[in-house]
Amino acid sequence: MMNNNAAVFKALALVHHCTNRVRWRYSLATNSQELKGLALAIENLDEVYSARFNPKARSLIVSYNASKISIEKLASRVLQVKPVILVAGDGQNKESHPAPQRLLLNLATLISVNFLPISMRLPVSLLSALSVLRHGAEDVVSKGLTSHALEALAVTISLGSGDYIAANTTAFMLELGEYLEDSIARRSDDMLKTLLQPSDKFVWVERSGVEIQVATNEVVVGDTVIVGAGAVLPVDGTVLGGEAYVNEASMTGESMATRKKRGDTVLSGTVVEDGRLRIYAEHVGVGTAAARIADYVEQSLTAKSDVQLQASSLADKLVPRVLTLAGATYLVSGNWQRSAAVLQADYSCALKLATPVAFKSAMYRAGKNGILIKGATALERLAQADTFIFDKTGTLTKGNLDVTDSVAFDSTYSANDLIWLAASVEEHYFHPLAMAVVEASQSIDGRHFDHSEVEFIVSHGVASEIDGKRIVVGSRHFIEEDECIDVTPYLTEIERLYSEGKTLLYIGFGGVLIGVLALRDAIRDESAATIHRLKQLGVKRILLLTGDQQDRALELAKDLGIDEVYAELLPEDKAEIIERLSQSGCNIAFVGDGINDAPALAGAHVGIAMQKGADIARLSADIALLQDDITRVADAKELANLSMALIHDNYQLTLRANTGILGAAAVGLLSPVAASILHNGTTIGILLKALRGNRRITNTA
Repeated sequence: MMNNNAAVFKALALVHHCTNRVRWRYSLATNSQELKGLALAIENLDEVYSARFNPKARSLIVSYNASKISIEKLASRVLQVKPVILVAGDGQNKESHPAPQRLLLNLATLISVNFLPISMRLPVSLLSALSVLRHGAEDVVSKGLTSHALEALAVTISLGSGDYIAANTTAFMLELGEYLEDSIARRSDDMLKTLLQPSDKFVWVERSGVEIQVATNEVVVGDTVIVGAGAVLPVDGTVLGGEAYVNEASMTGESMATRKKRGDTVLSGTVVEDGRLRIYAEHVGVGTAAARIADYVEQSLTAKSDVQLQASSLADKLVPRVLTLAGATYLVSGNWQRSAAVLQADYSCALKLATPVAFKSAMYRAGKNGILIKGATALERLAQADTFIFDKTGTLTKGNLDVTDSVAFDSTYSANDLIWLAASVEEHYFHPLAMAVVEASQSIDGRHFDHSEVEFIVSHGVASEIDGKRIVVGSRHFIEEDECIDVTPYLTEIERLYSEGKTLLYIGFGGVLIGVLALRDAIRDESAATIHRLKQLGVKRILLLTGDQQDRALELAKDLGIDEVYAELLPEDKAEIIERLSQSGCNIAFVGDGINDAPALAGAHVGIAMQKGADIARLSADIALLQDDITRVADAKELANLSMALIHDNYQLTLRANTGILGAAAVGLLSPVAASILHNGTTIGILLKALRGNRRITNTA
């Protein structure tokens, strides 16, 4: 990358701010093509977690550590930022990726230097070490004392004392270390980028009964999209017709293709392996699941966590101490070689690189298994979470209604007859109640009754004719008031079903109530095991929030092993409860899926959105599940715990290893060559350990 010294911002105007987040309206002196590089430059500022531009709204959103810097001071620093221009090609400056040619030059110099004429040894060694010396000089001028400055000083001492083997060994090991460290860091970035599924540029849609090909970005909500074998789905939607096997590995981690048919949900970024589908487009463009993944990956590549900033800060603070130790070593021993050996062992590389590599490796493994984590901060906060709060519907329950009872009030009809009759007229609609009835019918070898055209009455039900008789299926209001069908003889049974928390569908046939179907949102089979596993992972309190009646909520909590219950809540009550618990010192993870969960997801320490959640809920969440599987919540918690344990282990290993090398060098046990080899070898080993991560995760390994 290269710096541009021209002014970038004309002005910043504060629009909104809250804890650790600020939004400014900006005016630029340069064109918008520099925005990505400018965002990267802002993220390089101390105490900044992430920066994102919204060119259409001309706004800049910055997440930062409010406990360390004020908004005013942050704005001043942002205004002074020099733009970072990405060099055309791979988007990175060659200096960012050490060239192997330079590494080979260093190695050749190291091997041949003692065979050169004495007069040639110094200039050849200087040429070989030029990169190290230049980096050190640039850092001293622009940043002050850094690890590069220490390395340059060590090489200078060796050159000045005529120890060309030490100087060239140091230059070679530094170049080798930088090359391997950069390769490992880029590998962690590349792993995250593999979560992105490239989409096709063009897609077939059906408009006015005609199939036409349009650009993918021209597809709109409501279009009927047609995809065949080999196509990458460009939209999220519902299958209207056709059958196909779809590979959803990019979304769920499931390697086996899944059969999709009418009524099934499909996601963008998945691939049709065989077959053909007609899809009703529900989400397009930036609203699709694939676009959300791209956004998560982008944030994951750039955002910095508290522990990452702390490690970087400590590394910077230790540089002057290493320099002081090197000076003291010379004063005591009078030996420049000892000082050069001390300068070889700095803490900076491992401390600054191991943490982001570990985070990215963990987020990659999570993404491959259907768990999207929005940056290192979300992973860190999930590890800290000691209190889990679950919204009931769609989380601990399936979010899909099941037919639990079929009660006939006319002996002419059996329980199965009621389901078949209702399904025959409900099968034309995608309403959750209708889909539940159709599914129940199919499970008992559904019989179909021929009927006339079906009439759909919004918020009431459906009506048609079978064998010349009017059949109506819907709410009590629809049956009783609109259709004037008497339900009073059956109130005892109706009230019993209501008391069990069930939703009722009334079936009228020929002007008479012939029965009711009772439906209820079923508890997930894995909910109890997930709650138990979270407690094993160190979660101290697990709470249930629900709008249900107190008795039913308490019964559910007892069955699942939940500690506390808040029942009969309004949507706004959830956020208030979370705020109150947060103020009492709890680190809260909230798991929800509905649109009314968005405030709670945003207000929690970390928010987790279920796979079938409303868009606004998923956008508000720090973590989004791509599989409709509650066990992924525990998987994510375990991954976060193990990742933070790995990071702290690497942190301690870095400090102990480099402190040992420093001590041994200071007392003369290590030469500059030995110190350089030990230091760089240790750093590379720690980075490889961070990249590999901890693979002992129960379900996401």
